[in-house]
Amino acid sequence: MADHRIDDISDLMVKSGISRNSINKLYRETNIESIKLETLFKLCNTFKCKLSELIEYVAS
Repeated sequence: MADHRIDDISDLMVKSGISRNSINKLYRETNIESIKLETLFKLCNTFKCKLSELIEYVAS
């Protein structure tokens, strides 16, 4: 976040348009199965990155 001059969750909310609840889910890695692709795409747009740079799928 520092590389993109985002200081805290409030700043990320404003710049990405993502709700605090969704950001907290990702941060705490709780109930992440319910995260929408739209949310991940917004993060990709905010951080100018690929989806594969945000998430990794590991088969169990």
